[in-house]
Amino acid sequence: MRILIIEDESGIANFVKQGLEEEAYSVDVANNGTVGLDWALANDYDLLLVDWMLPGKPGIDIVKEFRQEKGNTPVIFLTAKDTVQDTVEGLRAGANDYIKKPFHFEELLERIKVQLRPKSGEHSTFTLGDIVLDISAHQVWRNEEEIFLTQKEFALFEFLVRNKGTVCRRTRIIESVWDIHFDYDTGIIDVYINAIRKKLKLTKDENYIQTVRGVGYIAKDL
Repeated sequence: MRILIIEDESGIANFVKQGLEEEAYSVDVANNGTVGLDWALANDYDLLLVDWMLPGKPGIDIVKEFRQEKGNTPVIFLTAKDTVQDTVEGLRAGANDYIKKPFHFEELLERIKVQLRPKSGEHSTFTLGDIVLDISAHQVWRNEEEIFLTQKEFALFEFLVRNKGTVCRRTRIIESVWDIHFDYDTGIIDVYINAIRKKLKLTKDENYIQTVRGVGYIAKDL
């Protein structure tokens, strides 16, 4: 899951970013409203956390413009504006939720989970061959045996399974799972892929995660 934080207070932004990354989310931070809106429109995020009072463009305008251009991605306001009228204005602008500063990270995390909870008719469980990935429970099962993955292994495996049947380029994996947006040694992906294959006890005949040489990886049912 990929989240964009648009927040100009670096202390808050870094605190939330660290906490979310420890929960296996991929997080970008923009400290300017104009930049934040550009990123929100140019990338595929699962959720936005938006401050109201920002340099460049205020959060209320970001949400309105984002809703006009990009549809139904959940948005949560993080703001010191705390009147009933402010809350109503924020929700009317298109925000899904509104949390007032100061806040406890645990509350924010639960509000994020609510917004990312599968809607009616959607699934939180995915399969890859005989492997079951339960995103809501943060569990992986194979042949009724739970496979314990680290947070980063789980995030990488989830990314591949969600994109099953599609070649995932190394640059896209690095940006989505590691939140790195520059020339970086993508060899670390190989290390994690090998660890995942080992934990899943994949054999040559069970090549559910295939290497596409010079490009990246693809998850496929056999």
